[in-house]
Formats: sequence, structure tokens, C-alpha cells
Amino acid sequence: QVQLVESGGGLVQAGESLRLSCAASGRIFSPNVMGWFRQGPGKQRDLVATIASGGSANYADSVKNRFTISRDDARNTVYLQMNSLNPEDTSVYYCRFTGWAWGRNNDYWGQGTQVTVSS
Repeated sequence: QVQLVESGGGLVQAGESLRLSCAASGRIFSPNVMGWFRQGPGKQRDLVATIASGGSANYADSVKNRFTISRDDARNTVYLQMNSLNPEDTSVYYCRFTGWAWGRNNDYWGQGTQVTVSS
């Protein structure tokens, strides 16, 4: 099992920045992919960004050039630097860990952290 603890959410004004962190503990499969997803009220959970063990990153079009995902494998932690935030970025942000074991991909989710951007 993998446990994920997110931090860094909060309330900011449009144009400001936030940095989210997600620390993984437990059985850390490697290689793996860690990432961030977000879900607004009444909406589906959507990809924000992912980063693989080798450092390859993938972003949703809506956050490209504003958000940067990074990871520190020594700390089993993934970060999401969010710049130029706008009200449309308001959501609960969830961290996900995906690792290969027992012949399949295994997904683990954090509890979510609220990001609210006021106009």
C-alpha cells in the first residue's frame, strides 16, 4: 500500500501562485508515475500534470506554461508549482501514485487539497 499526503492548498487572488506538495510513503513501487488531478463541484476528475520516474512530464493544455510539476525521489515527493492562477483553476487537487506490481498498474490517491482562486 502507498499513502499520499497533500499540502499547500489555500485561497489566493487571481495572478498569484501556489505550490502543492504530495509525499508518498509505504511500499513505493519503482518505476512509477506521480501526478496531480483536479475536480470541481459537479465535474469529473481531470488530469493536471503527471511525471514519471525518469522525469518525463505531461500537462493538460489548460495549465501548460503556467504550472510546473517536479519530483524529489529521495523524499518520494511530487510538487506542483502553479503560477498565474485564475478562478477557473479553483478545484480540489488530488495527488495520484501509479506503480506496477502484481501484474497490473496500481493507483493510489491522496485525500485532496482545496485550491480557491478569487477574481
